[in-house]
Order: sequence, then C-alpha cells, then structure tokens
Amino acid sequence: QVQLVESGGGSVQPGGSLRLSCAASGSITSSYVMGWYRQAPGKQRELVAIIGSSGTTNYADSAKGRFTISRDFAKNTVYLQMNSLKPEDTAVYYCYAGRYTSYWGQGTQVTVSS
Repeated sequence: QVQLVESGGGSVQPGGSLRLSCAASGSITSSYVMGWYRQAPGKQRELVAIIGSSGTTNYADSAKGRFTISRDFAKNTVYLQMNSLKPEDTAVYYCYAGRYTSYWGQGTQVTVSS
C-alpha cells in the first residue's frame, strides 16, 4: 500500500520560512519522480516543484529563487524549503509521486498572513 505522509505546514508571517516533508512508503522507489503541488481556494492545483530520480529539479516560476526541493533517497523522503513566503503562497500543499501511476498525499495547509 502506497502512502505519502506530509508534515511541516502551518501559519507564518510574510517573509518567513517553512519546511515541508513528505515520507513515502509502499511501492514508491527512487525511480519515481516526486514533488509538490499546491491548491489555493477557488484555484486549480498547480505545480510548485518536482525532483527526478537523478536529482534533476524543476520549479514553477513563482517558486524559483525562494523554494528549494530536495530528496533523501535513503529515507524515501522529499522536502520543500520555502523562504521569503508571500500571502499568495497560501494554499494546501500536496506531495506527489509518480512513474506509471500518480500518487498524492493528503495535503498540508500553508498560511502566510500578517
């Protein structure tokens, strides 16, 4: 059974930082692409950042220069370090793992507000 368990969400003031973690278990291996998507109220789910099996990364324009995705293959865990957070980063953040099949975590709320 595949599980993606996210942690690290919360509330922060503009300019603050948060680090999200996603621990994968089950049949998800290092060959999977893993990453983060987010969905704000009334908007579609959108890509934030992904990291491939070789460590290659890809970021949404909104995340470039502020967010860093990383992956611990030994722990089968992916991280998202978010710095200089803005109110428009407020959303539910979902962990993603995919190869031939896509898997999603349950989501973790990130709120950026003064």
